Amino acid sequence: DDLAVISTHVQDARVQISDIVWRQSEKRLVVGMSRLDWEQTLAGETSPRRLIAALRFDRVLACKSRNIELESPEAALELLGIEFHPDEPPGGSAMLLFSHGRALRLDVECLECELTDLGPDDLGDLGESARSSRSDA
Repeated sequence: DDLAVISTHVQDARVQISDIVWRQSEKRLVVGMSRLDWEQTLAGETSPRRLIAALRFDRVLACKSRNIELESPEAALELLGIEFHPDEPPGGSAMLLFSHGRALRLDVECLECELTDLGPDDLGDLGESARSSRSDA
């Protein structure tokens, strides 16, 4: 149930490939992202802010990718959601599903996942403000 909540919060998050960090020796995967503030959206905000966030998975045994070009660190991905497929308890696979059929599969001893908001994505907001200012001129 907790993973479903996290999946909802990261829906439509923007992820740069360079912000995906697999630390095999620590059995940890960290994904940096710019996510929508869904709480603002649900409260009726028409222009919800974006938040810089980190999604961390611990006790990861293996990390495999599908259709993700790791040689292109500046490429952007859109995270659609996260699923968990149980195997021998308490293990299984966490699937991070991205647009265009891209995915990360994490084989985990057990599901340990945490989403931490690090602050507003001011750069993203500034970019939007700059575009608005140019169109007003």
